Amino acid sequence: MEQTRSEAEETVSKPGRMPLNAGDTGYGSVPGPGLVGTVGDTESAPLLIPEEEPEPVQLWKPMSKEELEAAAGGPGWRKVRCYLVVLFWLAWVAMLATSIAIIVMSPRPVPTQLRWWQKSLFYKLQPDVSTDKQAEGSEGINALCEQIPYLKSLGIGALILDGLFDKGASPLNVTVSGVRLGTLPQIEHLITESNKAGLKVVLDFCEVDLVAPQDVEGNADRPSNMSATVHQGLRFWLQQGVAGFAICDTDAAYSEKTLLEWRAVFTEFNTQEEERIVVVKQTRDFLPPLNNATLVDVVMRSILPHSNGLVSTKDVADAIEKDLQRKEEDTWPSWTIGGKASPDLKKLLLVLMMTLPGSPAVQYDEDLDQRQNVSVSVVSPPGENMPSESDTDKEKKKRLAVALFSSLSHSRAREEALLYGSFTFLPFNSTTNASSSNSTSPSPPPILAFLRSWGCVHFLVLLNVGSEPHALDPAWAPRLPKAGVFMTSTEMDRLGTTALESLELQPHEAIVIKLFESGSYS
Repeated sequence: MEQTRSEAEETVSKPGRMPLNAGDTGYGSVPGPGLVGTVGDTESAPLLIPEEEPEPVQLWKPMSKEELEAAAGGPGWRKVRCYLVVLFWLAWVAMLATSIAIIVMSPRPVPTQLRWWQKSLFYKLQPDVSTDKQAEGSEGINALCEQIPYLKSLGIGALILDGLFDKGASPLNVTVSGVRLGTLPQIEHLITESNKAGLKVVLDFCEVDLVAPQDVEGNADRPSNMSATVHQGLRFWLQQGVAGFAICDTDAAYSEKTLLEWRAVFTEFNTQEEERIVVVKQTRDFLPPLNNATLVDVVMRSILPHSNGLVSTKDVADAIEKDLQRKEEDTWPSWTIGGKASPDLKKLLLVLMMTLPGSPAVQYDEDLDQRQNVSVSVVSPPGENMPSESDTDKEKKKRLAVALFSSLSHSRAREEALLYGSFTFLPFNSTTNASSSNSTSPSPPPILAFLRSWGCVHFLVLLNVGSEPHALDPAWAPRLPKAGVFMTSTEMDRLGTTALESLELQPHEAIVIKLFESGSYS
């Protein structure tokens, strides 16, 4: 009995085993063989047997440093390394060859070698050559000589001097006596000082009789003598440093025979950097053609029709649209305003001239005259009157004119797209501001727009000729970039970046925008 109790206690003390009920054959009782239900034959069986956790099986065992060094030196790894190095360099050479092929085969613009008159900004003026003005020294040629550095700083490259010769002078008098009131030394001094400053000088012979003989009937030798005298006169001015001559398309000198003779004279003075030119002012709708188009270097056209009074807004818009849709010609163009326009439209026309293909020819403007741009002091000394409001407004107007002119001239000089880039006229849709428009009034002129492009650089020029604000239609020109940066505007008040779809042009405003992205706009 004691032995049985000790065995039971030992059984209880073992973990995971519990005693079976010896007196009951219920749950957990296991009868022994032959004796069912007896106490002595009762066994204790384990109810819960914990399973042993399997050891983790390692699928990949990292190599030690010693094993890695031993394997890397084997022949297999050496071949793999050689293949990888060869594959890398082959891929690199293939990418380099592909890049070079793309660069070579891709279309790119070829820089155009421009001559001096194609890069220059012409400034037309008529100096006062009367002896009284020369004696005073405040005006005339002597005063113009003092302004040469100032004109050069504005970006002007050539001067066209008008009014130096009498319109009715004989062809024999194109040197000394043809110059009004004997101011030949002053003109020579002006040409010399201009050349020293890097400014070319072109003499205007428009409407001066250089060919047709006067009162020479019955004298067969006179025309040839006159032709020789004219050539002598041309040589005289070329020796003084004159860079060329301007004539009108209605002059007798505008003929193939005469221009061939002039060209023969020019060859005596031409150099690679100092070519003498012939400028023809176009006064008719169509320039009479010459068999040899190379005899004329520059054709100067007027944007506005000539008129005695101010040209209306509608006529200005029609004239600009006509010029923008003009087909390109072989002769290098030059643009001038021509007719009379309001001061607001003059600024718009200046932006147009500076951004059109060709060389702008700006007429003399007193706002650009240094003698007229005397600073007005805001604080006057004691005892002196304050400057009037009108004087202050005039000073602001002149400063604005100088700033706009300098901005346009310098932008044109440094931007290839404005010098010789392609030109694309853009059909435009605009939305007139409803608050300033009337349904019964005639429709205002539309916004005129064109694009100057060179490579990936594009300049968008917008012109609102009308007297009402215009907002751009978002659906206009969907292939154009959506944003750009302001280059200049007529009021010089546009700065920074802009989104085209939110842009609104004020009355008589012109804007030049440099677009951010490239694309096809034809």
